[in-house]
This record gives sequence, structure tokens and C-alpha cells, in this order.
Amino acid sequence: MIVCVPVDASGAVDPRWGRAGRVAIATVEDGEIREWNEVDVGWDALHDEGSEAAHHARVARFLRQHGVEVVVAHHMGAGMTKMLATMGVALEDGAEGDARAAVVSARRAHSGE
Repeated sequence: MIVCVPVDASGAVDPRWGRAGRVAIATVEDGEIREWNEVDVGWDALHDEGSEAAHHARVARFLRQHGVEVVVAHHMGAGMTKMLATMGVALEDGAEGDARAAVVSARRAHSGE
């Protein structure tokens, strides 16, 4: 399963999903992270450039390009939540603390492990 989580410099879940500067794309298999790649997305700087719809489209393109199945986040607005649902991307919100631990926890929630 491919999971995306916003991360800060310390490796914790960044509470700002739509304004995250950096996210991690994790491949999780058998309850373990097999691959972890951090990407500077710059959504913090890009968020206010253009319309809300343009920003949501930017995020959607990124998620599609990386085959993301689950987003782990602390919080996101209703518009972004609706976009993920429309895309068929599951959301695990309320995440905080260590980003890797949050990803593994979300994987368990979506697989019954």
C-alpha cells in the first residue's frame, strides 16, 4: 500500500497537509515500511498562488503520479477531504507525532492487521 504523509524537519507529522512543504511517500507491506521517500512539494509556498481549485488539482496530480492509496494527516479542510474521497484515496486524520509510526498505524487500520 502506498501512503502519503506530510513531514516536518524532525520526522514528525506536519499538521499542515495542504500547506506542507514536504511529504513522505511510503510503501508499506506486511505492516512494515519497505520504502520511504521524502519529497519537497512546496505546497506551503504554492497554496495561495491561484484558486483553491487549482491548488487541489496540484495535490491531486501529485497523489495520482505517486499511486497514493492512503493519506495520513493531522487535519485538512472539507474541500480537500471531499477531493480525496472523490479520488478514492482513504484518509487517516488526527495523526501526530512520529510520521513513520503514523503511517504504520494507518496501514494497520486499512488492512485489519
